[in-house]
Amino acid sequence: MTLRIINHGLSTSIQDLGRPGYFHLGIPLGGAMDRFSLRVANMLVGNPEDAACFEVVFLGPKIEFTKTAIVAVTGAELPVRVDGEPRDNWSSFEVKAGQVLSFDFLKSGARAYIAIGGGIDTPPALGSRSTYPIGALGGVDGRNIEAGDEIPVGTSTSATAGLNVKEEFRRLPESPARLRVLPGLYWHRITEASGNSFFEDEWTVAPEADRMGYRFKGGRPLEFVDREQPFGAGADPSNIVDGCYSYGSIQVPGGKEPIVLHRDAVSGGGYFTLGAIISADMDFIGQLQPHATVKFEKVDLAGASLARAERKQMLARIRKELG
Repeated sequence: MTLRIINHGLSTSIQDLGRPGYFHLGIPLGGAMDRFSLRVANMLVGNPEDAACFEVVFLGPKIEFTKTAIVAVTGAELPVRVDGEPRDNWSSFEVKAGQVLSFDFLKSGARAYIAIGGGIDTPPALGSRSTYPIGALGGVDGRNIEAGDEIPVGTSTSATAGLNVKEEFRRLPESPARLRVLPGLYWHRITEASGNSFFEDEWTVAPEADRMGYRFKGGRPLEFVDREQPFGAGADPSNIVDGCYSYGSIQVPGGKEPIVLHRDAVSGGGYFTLGAIISADMDFIGQLQPHATVKFEKVDLAGASLARAERKQMLARIRKELG
């Protein structure tokens, strides 16, 4: 079976849970910006949770089906239509051969995930079908989908229409979004007053927000503790001698605007990082639109571990609900 791409929307890519194991070579994990929503979309259509789906940003594609399939759309509230007739988000539904899947205008969130029973079956690269355009890996010849593409889909024997995920399990950020931060290795580089103001201030998502990272504006600039800059770090106090970056690291070039590094970010560089967004909240960042408001909240390792456990428990409850 293939899917015919009539219109690719604004930016639609093929993503799964990424390609771990290559970060030390400068190749990021990649994969879905909202891993929770991708997992649940796959559950709804009977796929393995790491199967490849479409990740849709802001504006949905128009796709013609050449064979009947079971489909689910999760994540952002992007109203779904089949031949013009509405279908429910966070539910599994049938699309018959010859019918067209399309979308109305976005209502909330930023990224939606389209899962098809059998999973997208494009060739994997380094163990993943996720699109990483900078490295020309995954996707369709290393790029996002385009009008005219024909996308292969695997065979499914377990997909069922009519499954539904309860409202209480549909994760989208609040307003303002709450992003929990674990202070990190370079926290001592800023003054106590600056550390407090970072968490007190309300920030907004800048237009510079993509799969590599999200920039935030509106808070007070950071003040750095005086020190003699080490050789190779340059004159700016936000510079360091090159270090490694974890996923979710928060770098603040010049001490002015925090940048949270996301799925396609670089693995290291010369800016200090004040900490990292905890793994349980990284999905929320992928659902933030430009100009959305954010509050950063300080947590310790115990709090971060508890949040991760709660997220795992929610996924387990959804698995149980869907059978």
